[in-house]
Amino acid sequence: MPLPYRGRGSRLASSRVASTSVHSPRRAGRGAPWSSHALRLTRRRHSSEQVPPGPEPQADFRSGKWLQEHAGGDARDSQQTARAGMGSRHRICSQEEVVIPCDSDNDSGSVDLQLSNLEDIKKDPSSLELTDSDIFDITGLSQESFIDSFRHLTQQGPVSEANVERLIQSIQEVFNGELQSEFEKLTFLRSLSSLSQTLPYDETTESFIHSHITDIVHVLNMLIEEEPLHSLFSSVRQEVFITIANLSYQDIHLLFGSEDRADLFSLITKSIITLPSVETLIQLQEIMPSGSYNTECLYRQTFQAFSEMLQSLVVKDPHLENLDTIFKQMDPWLQSTKDHERERATASMAQVLKCLSRHLSLKLPLRFQRLGHFVALMALLCGDSVTEVAEEAAEGMHCLLHVTLRLKCTIYDKKNHPNLRRAMKKCQELLELYSIKQFYSCPFKIAQIFEAFLNSNELFQFVMTTLDGLENLKHPCTQKSAGELLITMVKNAESRFEKVPEIMGVICARLSIISQPRVRRQIINTVSLFISRPKYTDIVIGHLLCHPVPYDRHLAELWRTLEVELPSTTWILWRLLRKLQKCHNEPTHEKMAYVAVAATDALYEVFVGNRLQAATFRLFPQLLMTLLIQIHHSIGLTMSDVAVPSGLYTGQEMSSEVTPLCFAIQATKSLLLRTLCWQEFNIMEKNKGWTLLEGKECHLQGVSLLANALLERNHLLAQKVMYLLVPLLNRGNDKHKLTSAGFFVELLQSPVARRLPSIYSIVRLKDWLHHGNRVFKFLALRGLRYLIKHQDMREDIRSLLPCILDLLCETDEKIVLLAIQILLQLVGTMDFTTLTAMMKTLFTLFGDESRQVLTICAQFLKWKLPQEVYCKDPWYISPSEAGTVCKFFGKKCQGKVNLLAQTLMFSKNAKLPIRRAAVLFVGLLLKYVDCSELRTKGTDWIENEIISIDLHLQPGFCGHLDLKALLHDPEPSLCIIASQALFRVQKVGAEPDSRQSIPG
Repeated sequence: MPLPYRGRGSRLASSRVASTSVHSPRRAGRGAPWSSHALRLTRRRHSSEQVPPGPEPQADFRSGKWLQEHAGGDARDSQQTARAGMGSRHRICSQEEVVIPCDSDNDSGSVDLQLSNLEDIKKDPSSLELTDSDIFDITGLSQESFIDSFRHLTQQGPVSEANVERLIQSIQEVFNGELQSEFEKLTFLRSLSSLSQTLPYDETTESFIHSHITDIVHVLNMLIEEEPLHSLFSSVRQEVFITIANLSYQDIHLLFGSEDRADLFSLITKSIITLPSVETLIQLQEIMPSGSYNTECLYRQTFQAFSEMLQSLVVKDPHLENLDTIFKQMDPWLQSTKDHERERATASMAQVLKCLSRHLSLKLPLRFQRLGHFVALMALLCGDSVTEVAEEAAEGMHCLLHVTLRLKCTIYDKKNHPNLRRAMKKCQELLELYSIKQFYSCPFKIAQIFEAFLNSNELFQFVMTTLDGLENLKHPCTQKSAGELLITMVKNAESRFEKVPEIMGVICARLSIISQPRVRRQIINTVSLFISRPKYTDIVIGHLLCHPVPYDRHLAELWRTLEVELPSTTWILWRLLRKLQKCHNEPTHEKMAYVAVAATDALYEVFVGNRLQAATFRLFPQLLMTLLIQIHHSIGLTMSDVAVPSGLYTGQEMSSEVTPLCFAIQATKSLLLRTLCWQEFNIMEKNKGWTLLEGKECHLQGVSLLANALLERNHLLAQKVMYLLVPLLNRGNDKHKLTSAGFFVELLQSPVARRLPSIYSIVRLKDWLHHGNRVFKFLALRGLRYLIKHQDMREDIRSLLPCILDLLCETDEKIVLLAIQILLQLVGTMDFTTLTAMMKTLFTLFGDESRQVLTICAQFLKWKLPQEVYCKDPWYISPSEAGTVCKFFGKKCQGKVNLLAQTLMFSKNAKLPIRRAAVLFVGLLLKYVDCSELRTKGTDWIENEIISIDLHLQPGFCGHLDLKALLHDPEPSLCIIASQALFRVQKVGAEPDSRQSIPG
């Protein structure tokens, strides 16, 4: 448990001089009232008054007389001296005055932030003139000069020259020898402390100490290393801290400036922070008695000495570089997983901040570079699950706010003063809404305050530190606090972030280790905030597309659950779509760009998630055509044909079943399903349209099938696609143009095709008749056949008769047959010469058979199903009829829970329609299941029942299947239906009493 902040026995002050110390007016007896909440708190937790005092000391071996005698090397009574040393041990816990070097006489220690002195800001913010006094009023802290605060440390009588020489001689002997006993170690340290007090007026002392800094650091390092790491049986540690502090007050810093000093700083910090908890130390004392020492009291005074040593490093630090060094040392301990280590580090930093806030005298340039990281870490600790840590952090945050305000006032010039005034007004308004306890117990309120004072780099540090805090194993703060901090800061300041890719990288790395649903939601909302801002949209999308495909479940969840405002949804989907479209302008002979595959997979996840449904409807034409073009580009490719960035799949093996084509097909299917094109989807599935799209030779047949399905079932969407294709036909490479042309030609069957200017219809088809690619000739004839039914277009088409007659000599049978069909439409308008030429050409073709055969298959049923369960269409495209069927079974059948169990068995069937129907039936039948049966058997067996499937039945299908696993089934229609079924299962399980059973 860390020591209290602001008090230590007067022994610590008296040790700094050779003569008896002069009492300071700032000393307070142990019975003096502590009005500060933090002081009361730390006194209760750490104060040595809890421990009964030991016997009064027989002698103080650090008195002036003792120093004079022993500095000269007189050891006439070693036994008496040893007893004196033991006496000092007892004196550690004796009733003494308490020195509070960082408190002023008129300071109550209150953390009042009510800002009652800033009424002028409310009246006229523009008239505010920023001064240091304003800053102190804001934070409730009074300004006190360093000289006044520490006068009692230097107001000592001069030491005689002889005594100085004796002190130097005794210290010099240590440099040339060894320190064996505890008595010798304490003698050396106290002599060095006493000598430090002569520095202001003795040149000999100054010369000696400056020339022996390396020796002093070496000895101190040795003393700390010799102390036990897991026990506290002597006061050597404490005396080391006192000695360093005394020298720091005289501007001799033993912990800064070189590598060996930094090592000493690290060592002494570790030596105090890593001590076992107070409870453990007490238990250890019971097992291994340490003489007359009281371990608990010794620990508390040692920790207080350590804290005051840290304070001595910052009281005269005008550039904050010492604070930066201290924070670097404390940073890992502030994030320790051990409660007592984290509390010690937090208490130490709180004391340092309070000392700094009272004696801050800043000068440019300022060298504290990690303010954002510091603020975030302390804010996270305010939400710590350990009450003591949270309270210490709150005390520190109060002081840190004061330091930050002073820091910004120093940095801002007059031009930026209006910004600072606005920030201070916001600070005032927020603080007046809450009590101090409420404010510091809510990390997101802390973020609201500090957001106004942090620059872009500091905001980045804040966010990165907060993201680190989301990893529970690394940081002890609750994930809830970190999530609140993160989302608040991003909401308030997302426009000022400059390192969004780095932030996104950390977010994506953290998703896999964050298990709490609420925190995951906050993280995804953070991504949503960034991606919804046009400034960052392409940056975020670009980063998310640089991950291995298929996306893992964490990135898939991110894409599926993006939470953005409606005006931004179309923009986001459009930018993602443009990433894919740009890839289609590349030459086809080169490798496919990886971003094309990644964007396709991202579109699939977005469609499955259904969070951008409105934007999906709005961009349906562009989405559909882009995905069909991607299918055409992906035919026959494997991932080895994709320009995968180096290092992306390091240590991962990619399945051979993962191809660019499978992503494009999945995305196209999910697009149709999410835009309610169920009938079109069924037509494609029933006529093997997906297989046709995947074929190199039959791709255009699949395109035509889908175009006709859309034209038949949703002519409004078909019209939108047709208007989109008018300019699109002239773009991209051959595959791009062929897919677009195939879809466009089928849409010419629409009545609105007659409205198209001839330059976009007949003239374009005429150009295709002369195209070098026979596929374009075929498409041109097909389009003319559709347009010829319009009387007002026949005249223009008749002008193309010479070109059409020439096509009768083609070797491609499809072209010849189409040409004949067009000519038959125009035969009544032909003159005799044209008719004769046509007949001579056709005469050689009369021997061929060309006809369509329609087969009607019927099977006689010897039994007939009830009319209520008859459904001519597949269930998934007729939800209402499927619901009628389930309602019938719900009313007529008993033991519906058993019926659910039997139905689940069909979900393992290798045939997709059967699996899909089974999952849909489970979801719909749950409406009619008796709640008492579910209450008895629960719903986990429905959600988690594992069904083994032979892999050879369905290549690429999962080996284990349950409703949750079906959420990631490669078939989009099954994935969506499973999501709906699982929602109903979970709802029934959560609210069984809200449903009424249907009598059998």
